Amino acid sequence: MTQLLDADDIRRALRRLAHELVEANHGAEGLVLMGVQTRGLPLAERLAGNIADIEGVAVPVGPLDVTLYRDDVASRPPRALADTRFPVDVNGRVVVLVDDVLFTGRTIRAGLDAILDVGRPDAIRLVVLVDRGHRELPIRADHVGKNLPTALAERISVRLSEIDGVDEVVLQRALEPDGQREDASPGTSTPGGTSGTNGTSEAGPA
Repeated sequence: MTQLLDADDIRRALRRLAHELVEANHGAEGLVLMGVQTRGLPLAERLAGNIADIEGVAVPVGPLDVTLYRDDVASRPPRALADTRFPVDVNGRVVVLVDDVLFTGRTIRAGLDAILDVGRPDAIRLVVLVDRGHRELPIRADHVGKNLPTALAERISVRLSEIDGVDEVVLQRALEPDGQREDASPGTSTPGGTSGTNGTSEAGPA
């Protein structure tokens, strides 16, 4: 296991991302942040806190569970849905979709559908803490904390203090020494893994 980002790296990346969002939007007015469950939500909340420090404006934040919008939902075993809540009407606003890891693009595609199902924003922007490559859909993040090229056999694990008790991003091989499958651990982005609704980020091939 190799640590790629520590707590200070994540803090600095989120601060920079907040400044980028404010600059791109010419201020904070009209923004609403939607965090993809699970780890996208605390990241969205931290971004909102940084924007409040920069602009003195409270940006609304909501959780987004994309499970029912995934293209592989019929082939996966049923599980409890996480919370989805739009804090404001998205019509005429700039919705910022926040996730921890961008991988194949399939989770983000599901997130776009979930947002457009409830309204017509002026724009949707994508913010991710980590972009690990290996896209399967033509999706690109507008703002990236860190580009971390990986091999398909590797996994990126994002751990956040709100959920995991620590802030870090680590790189691991697909198979742990104890034989545990890579997609059995929350907070990971793996080939063939599960969606962000149970703690993992971008899923692998559907």
